[in-house]
Amino acid sequence: MSAARITVLLADDHMVVLEGLRALLRTERDIEIVGEAATGRQAVRLAKALKPDVVVMDIAMPQLNGLEATRQITTAVPSSRVLILSSYCDDEYVEQLIDSGAAGYLLKQAAFTDVVRGIREARRGNKFFSPAVSTRLTNLYRETVVRGTAVRKRADVLTSRETEVLQLIAEGAGNKQIAAELGISVKTVERHRERLMNKLDIHDIAGLTRYALCKGIIERKLP
Repeated sequence: MSAARITVLLADDHMVVLEGLRALLRTERDIEIVGEAATGRQAVRLAKALKPDVVVMDIAMPQLNGLEATRQITTAVPSSRVLILSSYCDDEYVEQLIDSGAAGYLLKQAAFTDVVRGIREARRGNKFFSPAVSTRLTNLYRETVVRGTAVRKRADVLTSRETEVLQLIAEGAGNKQIAAELGISVKTVERHRERLMNKLDIHDIAGLTRYALCKGIIERKLP
């Protein structure tokens, strides 16, 4: 009797990337694609419904970025492993994703064989990183050992909700729209907006949008 296939949910808002992954993964006899998501919120919803073995997740997703989607999936569906596939290799983001329970971090420039191996390793409960990401993590923790102290967390690290609000602001949503999207009051949105502005010391929408672009939370300015 053959072993059960590894069920995979693909989450990426670029159709070309989705089509490429779908075509390549379908050639692997031990992998089955059970769903595809084009937004972070859709990825969370499908993960809860389908409970895939592995979620292959982009970071820069509309509505809910990959970091927040990963946090929600690993909390709601602990049996699902999240493998990040992204163009970004920001040290802070990699650390936050690992802290959020991501099983690995692959750059989109990685060879297809690395993606397949990453999926298989994630299913086994192991961590897997692109060589470039692995090197940066090794250097980071080597610095920690040399100093003999834990790496200090940045003071501007946002909470999960603050990051959601930041993304929606950067995508052009107003306070009422953000409140409706997140199911919270306008006053609560205003408090989150004020706190994240103070943390980042950025007090205008253009600056927040640039920050979101820099961190890979969004990929482009929206009209």
